[in-house]
Amino acid sequence: MKPLLNRNCWAVILGLFGLVCDQAWSYRILGLFPHPGASHFHFFEPVLKGLAAAGHEVTVVSHFPKDNPPPNYVDIPLEGMKLLSDSVSFELFEYRPAFSHFMEFFMLYDWGKQACDNALNSAAIKQVLESKVQYDLILVEQFNNDCMLGVAHLLNAPFIGLSSCPLMPWHYDRVGNPINPSYIPALFMGYSEKMSFSQRTANFITAQTFKAMYSWFNDNAANAMIKQRFGDGMPDIKDLQKRTSMMFVNQHYSLSGPKPLTPAVIEIGGAHIQEFKELDPELKKLLDTADHGVIYISWGSMIRAETLPEDKRNAILSALGSFKQRVIWKWENETLPNQPSNVYIRKWLPQKEILCHPKVRVFMSHGGLLGSSETAYCGVPVVATPMYGDQYNNAAALEHRGMGVVLPYEQITRDTVYDSLKKALEPATMEKAKQVSYSYRNRPMNPVQTAVWWCEHVVATGGLPLAKSYSTELPWYVYHLLDVNFALHAFNFVYHLCWFWLVKRVCCRGVSAFSEPKVKTN
Repeated sequence: MKPLLNRNCWAVILGLFGLVCDQAWSYRILGLFPHPGASHFHFFEPVLKGLAAAGHEVTVVSHFPKDNPPPNYVDIPLEGMKLLSDSVSFELFEYRPAFSHFMEFFMLYDWGKQACDNALNSAAIKQVLESKVQYDLILVEQFNNDCMLGVAHLLNAPFIGLSSCPLMPWHYDRVGNPINPSYIPALFMGYSEKMSFSQRTANFITAQTFKAMYSWFNDNAANAMIKQRFGDGMPDIKDLQKRTSMMFVNQHYSLSGPKPLTPAVIEIGGAHIQEFKELDPELKKLLDTADHGVIYISWGSMIRAETLPEDKRNAILSALGSFKQRVIWKWENETLPNQPSNVYIRKWLPQKEILCHPKVRVFMSHGGLLGSSETAYCGVPVVATPMYGDQYNNAAALEHRGMGVVLPYEQITRDTVYDSLKKALEPATMEKAKQVSYSYRNRPMNPVQTAVWWCEHVVATGGLPLAKSYSTELPWYVYHLLDVNFALHAFNFVYHLCWFWLVKRVCCRGVSAFSEPKVKTN
C-alpha cells in the first residue's frame, strides 16, 4: 500500500508543527528597572538574557542598554539620571553613628523618588504605554519605591518582583511571607541568626519601624507620583503591592541562613555567576606561581581603595608584608606608597575568575552581596569590612557560617588586620568555606534556569493565584491575632472577676452570719 505522504512531507509538517509550538510558547516579557545602580542590574541581567535565550521576546527598560543585545532582547533606555556606579571615598565612612541605618533608609527613599520621577516621565515609559503591546509578564525591581507597579497595572499583566538583596522588612507582607525578628535579621543591622537579647530587641524595633516608615514615606510618595502621572483613578499602591505574583531574591540559605519562605518567594542567589573568562597571561602567572597562596583584596566597584586614610593604609600594608602569601589588590592608582614586595596592584581585576582560582586563600572585601555570593560559590574565606547597606548582614552571615571574619572599618590597625588574616588562613576556616560552597553550587537547577521556569509558570497559571497567601488580605490586627488575644484576655479577666465576686460574696456572707450578736432570751 502506497503511503499517503512521503518522508519529505512528514519532515515539512513536523517542522511547521515545531515552529507553531515555539511561537505558542514564546511570551512577551517586559522588564522595568528604574534604579540607576549598576550592581543591581548585574544581578537582573542574566535572568533577562536567560528568558531571551529560551525564545521569549524580552523588552527591557533600564539605564543599562547593551551595545550588542542578544536575539529576542530589546532595550528601551532610560535617560536623564546620573548613574550610581560612580566611585566614592572612604571619607564618607569616617563617622558612622549608631543610627546610621535610619539615615540610609532616607537616602534610599530619596533615591527612589528621584528614580521614579525620572522613569514615570521618561520617553521610555511613554513608548511602552503607547505601543499597546499586550505583555504576558512584567519583571520589576522592588527596592526603594513601587511606582512601576502603576505601569504594570495599566498594562494589565501579572508581575514578578526582583530584589537584588535578601527580602527587606517591607517586602514580606506583599507575598505573605512571615518574618520573625528573633532570628531573621533586618537589613542594615549587621546581625546573624544568632542574636543576643539586646540585638533581638534592636532588630525587632528596626524591622517594625522600617515597615512603618516605608508605608508613611515611600508608599505615599509612590501614590502621589503615579496619580499625578496617570490620574486619580489609579489604585492605592498597597493594593498593587499585594498583586505581586512572586519575588525572586538574591539570597541562598547556605549563605544568608534558612528562612521560612512561601511558594511565592524563590531564592536565585548567584544568578550573576555565569560564564568564566580566561585570565590574562600576567595575572595567571601571578596566581599559578604563588607557592604559599594568594590574598585577594577588593572593595567593589564604588569604593576607591586609594582614598584610604594614610594610617589605615599603612596599617594594612604593614600587616600584609608579614605574610608569605602573595597579595593582589584592586588599587585604582598607578602607585601604592610603602608597597611591600609581596603586594601587586591593578586598577581592575576579574573577580570571580580570581576567587575560583585554587591558589586563592583569603578575600579581603567590603561584604557586597555580589562579591559575597562569588566567594560562597568559590569557597574562599573572607575578611569583611562592611561600609553600608546590606554589607553588614552579609559580613555577619559569612562570620556566622565560620568562613569569615568581620573587621570593622573603625578598628583597622596593623594588629587587627594581621589577626583577622591569620584567622581566615586557618584550615578550619577554609573547610567551612568549602562546605558553604558545596551547598551554594549544588542545586536542582541553576538560578537562571529556576527563574526562567517560574516566569513561564506564572504566565501559564495567569499570575500563580494558588501560591498567593491569604495573609495578604488580612488586616494587620487580624494577622497578628490581636483581636483573638483581646477576646481571650477579656474572657480571662471577666472569668477571674466573676470568681473574685463569687468568693467575696460567699466569704462576706459567712463572716456576717458568724459575727451576728446572740439575742438573750428568757
